[in-house]
Amino acid sequence: MGLKNSPRLMAVALDPLGFVMRVIVGFRANQGFLLSGAVAYYTLLSIVPVFALILVALSKIVDQHTLLETTRTYLELVAPGESEALTTQISVILQEWRVIGIVGLAILLFFSSLAFTVFENAISVIFKHRVAIHRRHFLISAILPFCYILILALGLFLVSVIKTTLFAAADQPLELLGYTFSINAVPAMAIYVLGLFGETLLFSLLYLLMPVGRMALGHAFIGGLTVMLLWELTRHFLLWYFSTLSLVNVIYGSFASAIIILLSFEIGAIILLLGAQVIAEYERADMPSKSETDWRT
Repeated sequence: MGLKNSPRLMAVALDPLGFVMRVIVGFRANQGFLLSGAVAYYTLLSIVPVFALILVALSKIVDQHTLLETTRTYLELVAPGESEALTTQISVILQEWRVIGIVGLAILLFFSSLAFTVFENAISVIFKHRVAIHRRHFLISAILPFCYILILALGLFLVSVIKTTLFAAADQPLELLGYTFSINAVPAMAIYVLGLFGETLLFSLLYLLMPVGRMALGHAFIGGLTVMLLWELTRHFLLWYFSTLSLVNVIYGSFASAIIILLSFEIGAIILLLGAQVIAEYERADMPSKSETDWRT
């Protein structure tokens, strides 16, 4: 679509610096850092219950060790350097889930949904121009978190199956033109690539479904891809920082792991909400010349 046919693209292209400034000003006006702190805190409360519930369900059909290894791999993407501690706690719940009982499982389910609920509230602040027009039924808001949990469970199941298949194939050497090649490194690389693809889809899905009203698929995917790239750069920096320069272990001692996880989640939440702010400002780029009710380019 050309610039002449897209008032939003034209508005951004003619004043890119102004668009960036509007994003920053809008993020601060919406108390983006405060919202990110809330999202990070409730994500910290939710992360273990979410994966514990998913693994309890999937352990009936997938090898438990494979599930834990896959979970550890993906937790490393969201909590750099602290995936081992999180996976250990999840494995404890997984081994003792029968002792927890129905009430305990209900509590886990409640805490699992908190992060999604808080994120939805944060998104409603950023997309206030949509909230002024649309309203979401409270039952939909109540069901959405559990839909995301089911999507996470499905993704973890598929990746675990693929991982098992790839590692089985890696044991067989590849013969080509009379030469034998080892493909032992392929599974780990494939899992990492799948993780990046899964991150992009999850972020895109959050942007697609969390705001009220209709979100253009292209907007959601671009937002998800941008957040994935920014988070990957940030994640590698955090791994380097916490392993070389950080004084968190000295200052906080035994609380260091929780502090590091919380800081990682908050930085991730800032990036995620900043991506939402970019989409929101892009939607408003041609206002008031275009109706607010049309969110498609």
